[in-house]
Amino acid sequence: MERDVGYSLSEKVFHKLREDILSGIYPENSELREVTIGKELGVSRTPVREAFKKLELEGLVKTIRNKGTYVTGINKKDIHDIFIIRSLLENLCTEWVVDNITQKEINELEEIILLSEFHLKKSGTDKMIILDGNFHRVLYEACGSKILKHILSDLHQYVQFARVYSVKTEGRLEKSVAEHKAILEAIKKKDKVVASELITNHMKSVLENLQKNGF
Repeated sequence: MERDVGYSLSEKVFHKLREDILSGIYPENSELREVTIGKELGVSRTPVREAFKKLELEGLVKTIRNKGTYVTGINKKDIHDIFIIRSLLENLCTEWVVDNITQKEINELEEIILLSEFHLKKSGTDKMIILDGNFHRVLYEACGSKILKHILSDLHQYVQFARVYSVKTEGRLEKSVAEHKAILEAIKKKDKVVASELITNHMKSVLENLQKNGF
């Protein structure tokens, strides 16, 4: 288990389990056993039990008395709701990015786009998904609000497994890179209206592709 600096043991277990649930390693309705997970992660049952409580608060698991803890995960409606919320918040984020972005962050975004175009030619889907996430991560960093960054980062993680299916639509990867380029150009021109409109359309396109793939 990765030992992130600043996290308590229960927080480390929580983040690991949340990542595994959201990535589909633990599918819906599967049982999470304290002893088994404790052995796998090399911790006692106490931090695992504490992590279960946090996961339940987020609606990712449900503990049934005298039975056990089961994964509820993210359903289709949750995914739809998350993308609608993300669309609204990313719109705000992009407006703030225009005001706060540094040249270093612009350079990072340009590099991500160049790498994306390179991996498009190599059909590197896995790498493209990572680069897509990196593009949005830099935007969250550049908005100048740690609160908005935290919220959007969490929402982005919540739908990470679904995004794998989104990129399977023919031509989606190419379109996504083109959308990222247009968003960056609007940001560089300090055009809040166009940048916000482009990010909204980008999120709409992702959601439409997810729905085509059964989400």
